[in-house]
Amino acid sequence: MKKDKIIYWTTTILIFLFEGVMPALTSQTELAKQGISHLGYPVYFGNALVVFKVLGTLALIIPAVPKKIKEWAYAGFVFDFLFASISHFAVDGLGFEGFFPLVVLTVLMVSYTYYHKLQKS
Repeated sequence: MKKDKIIYWTTTILIFLFEGVMPALTSQTELAKQGISHLGYPVYFGNALVVFKVLGTLALIIPAVPKKIKEWAYAGFVFDFLFASISHFAVDGLGFEGFFPLVVLTVLMVSYTYYHKLQKS
């Protein structure tokens, strides 16, 4: 049980840092705006994405959030990572940029699995 909690919180905090804190702190930089534009998306899409990422990570990290909201947050991140990967593969070809969201998706899936393990116990 202790090992499960450690794995759950470690992976969930990593998602919180990568998808909540970093985007919130860097979304208005020129590099972030260029990154969104490079993929063919308008700047306002990047702004909306950051808002949803921050809200989603808060839903995952705050224990009092209802289970259904957490499920929606996990689902939203799955779509986010899959479409980020597809966008990078389509624009940049087969490179690290396309595979990195899939790595983060793996971390998310570990968090999700251990979230459910902890709910059963």
